[in-house]
Amino acid sequence: MLRHTSIIAPGTLDCVEIRVAQPGDRRAVAGLLWLHASADERRRQSEESFADDFAAWWSSHFDSHLAFVARVADHGLVGMAWLALLPRVPRPGDASRRSADIQSVFVLPQFRGAGLGSALVRAATAHAVTTGATRVTVSSGRRAVPLYRRLGFEASDQLLQQSVNADPGANPGGEPSGRGVGQ
Repeated sequence: MLRHTSIIAPGTLDCVEIRVAQPGDRRAVAGLLWLHASADERRRQSEESFADDFAAWWSSHFDSHLAFVARVADHGLVGMAWLALLPRVPRPGDASRRSADIQSVFVLPQFRGAGLGSALVRAATAHAVTTGATRVTVSSGRRAVPLYRRLGFEASDQLLQQSVNADPGANPGGEPSGRGVGQ
């Protein structure tokens, strides 16, 4: 299990701790996820109700979904990056194949630009490699693509996706909906 990594962020931040979130961080992580959600998503459920639902979800996914968090002295948790570890179908000689997916990377607006997002993604990616993941993927919003490219992520012609429409009748004949990730 990854322990603590301390970094000194250039600029205005003091000591920053990047670490794997623990059960005691549950409410703070739920708060970050709440802030990361769109206004429309937040209208669907109260923050308190979401925190309860998140706690139940996390307790059943604690082994497969790790939250890496950034903690700034005197400010608490200010950022997160999730790592989903996904088992893959075994191959002869390799019964424990796995992939990893970076999800829900978010840094509070007042702490952006200090390298925290990069540090969180690096920590999650490094952990994925130590678990034997053969690849790490990410579905990114347009504004974050340069960050992922700087960290070594590349587009791939072999990694394809099909958008799934929530209304099966709205996409007759299985034709692609034209919507991509992040839209």
